Formats: sequence, C-alpha cells, structure tokens
Amino acid sequence: MTLLIIGVLLWSFAHWIKRLAPDLRQAMTGKMGEASKGVIAVALVLSIVLMVVGYGRAEFIAVWYPPSFFGHLNNLLMLLAFYVFGASAAKPAKVWLGTKIRHPQLAAVKIWAFGHLLANGDLASIILFGGLLAWAVISMIMINRAEGPWTPPAQAPVKKEIVLVVITLVLFSVVSGIHIWLGVNPFGGV
Repeated sequence: MTLLIIGVLLWSFAHWIKRLAPDLRQAMTGKMGEASKGVIAVALVLSIVLMVVGYGRAEFIAVWYPPSFFGHLNNLLMLLAFYVFGASAAKPAKVWLGTKIRHPQLAAVKIWAFGHLLANGDLASIILFGGLLAWAVISMIMINRAEGPWTPPAQAPVKKEIVLVVITLVLFSVVSGIHIWLGVNPFGGV
C-alpha cells in the first residue's frame, strides 16, 4: 500500500506545484529552463508506475461489498467519462458538453474515479480511486480560484459531436478489451 499512497501523493503534488509552491516552480524554471518541465513529466510517469505497481501488489482488504449491478453502473459511467474527456479535444469551438463544463478532463477523472469506487470495495481501490477523485476536485477548486470567471467557448458543428461519440465507443471497447486481457472483466465475467 505504501507504493500506492506515494504514487497518488506524487501525482497530486507534481500537478499542484505550480499553485502550491509557485516560488519553487519558478526557481526550477529559472535554473533549469525548459528542462524543469521534464522533471515534472518524470515525476508524473514515476507516480503512475508507483500507483500501478502499488495497486497490483496491494493486499486485498475488503472494506465493503458492492452489489454486482454497480459494475454495470461503472461501465455506463466509463462511457460518460470517455465522452467528457474527449469534449476537451475539440478546438477552438467545443462540442455541446464542452460548452457547459469548464474542466472536462478533470470532470472525466472524477466520473472515472467515482465509478470505480462504486464497483470496488477494497482498501487499495479506495486509496487509488478516492485519492484521484480528491485530486481532481481539489485541482478544479485551485484552478477556478486562480483563473476567476469562465467564459464558455463557442459550440462546434454537430459533425464534431458525432465524431466524439464514435471515438468514445471505440476507446471504451479498446479499454474494455485491455481489462479483459488483464483478467478483469468489466462486464461481470471472469
């Protein structure tokens, strides 16, 4: 569990350094220039490795036993998460949802994490998905405070909406296939 916790904390603080320690971030940029971005990137990659390895090695400690239909609810939420994440990609105009949500990528992480919290009742899942849910919520608050009011972008043509739906379905299928290949069937099988 220690690796998992360190991974979640490293992920969070590597993202937050700009806002929590602007002097440190500025000093890094002043001394290292563009290489400071590489340091942050390495920290983020390391955090992902720590989370994956830590989660995989964590002892299964049941905290609660989710009903089986929560797995199906999680699948629906994953479709929504892929769609919401993709809503940030259309530029300069946004698909419909991108004109309603200020931070679609962080919103997608929140949906993803919440869905996985519903479907998994073990301690490692609560640490991983709960930690990333907290990170996304806090990140939104920090950004909103720093940037002030938001002006929604223009809406893109319907064609971009259709493309996003197709991409969402393809990515959901690919990620589901990877889960099955890894031995975790998101559709209730073994």
